[in-house]
Amino acid sequence: MKERLVELTYRDRLAVLTLNRPQSFNALNKEMLEQILGALDEVKKSPADFLVLEGKGKAFSAGGDIKMMTVPETGEMFSNIMETIGNVILALYTMPQLTIAAIHGSAAGLGLSMALACDHVIAEEKAKIAMNFIGIGLIPDGGAHYFLKERLGVHQAKRIIWNGDVLSGTEAKRIGMIDEAIADVEQAVQRKLEQWGRKPVLAMKETKQLYMQQTVSELQHVLKMETKGQAKMRDTKDHHEGIQAFLEKRIPMFAGR
Repeated sequence: MKERLVELTYRDRLAVLTLNRPQSFNALNKEMLEQILGALDEVKKSPADFLVLEGKGKAFSAGGDIKMMTVPETGEMFSNIMETIGNVILALYTMPQLTIAAIHGSAAGLGLSMALACDHVIAEEKAKIAMNFIGIGLIPDGGAHYFLKERLGVHQAKRIIWNGDVLSGTEAKRIGMIDEAIADVEQAVQRKLEQWGRKPVLAMKETKQLYMQQTVSELQHVLKMETKGQAKMRDTKDHHEGIQAFLEKRIPMFAGR
């Protein structure tokens, strides 16, 4: 039987998609991404008005599974993975439902990209938030270049990407990367859902669709550029050094090659 790496539940007007790989801090491998995509397609066709994206266990998501990067792969395999990532991000971004990302523990790399694809991002004040691709010699993917530019502007986005710093939820809120930082994420999510539930949600959805239709072509273009850029970075000595250093739990010695 296929392992269930995501859980999808419904309650009244709400759909909840839970990342279910807690033993790996919800690191995203190809199978999990495919199951996320399937769940999002189901929600898209449902009568739900709202979608909450959350993680089971100690983290929202540690990002892309490093094990995927240590297995030799063909160009076709890489293209398939990147296509799946792009499809997940586009599905989240274009959902007819209003979406909330509920971050606890940590959200890093591709996991953070997924969160930023949502309409509203809530994190624990002490959550660890990082766009940390630079640490393994890669560029961000999952549309991160687009989402960070939209939320922070180009200059600040470059600083976040190049530094790869781990921010607290409070720090991420202060600079505008996320929408709320609070001690109790579950309560904050419930409060936001109740607030939205009292509003004319059809009008809210129409506004979302109006903005989405204006901007989705740019996101699609960014996803294509990220795929090309990531393919180049995966062949660099710095990327191989970054992966080796991660596995050996040491500081990488990059050479700019």
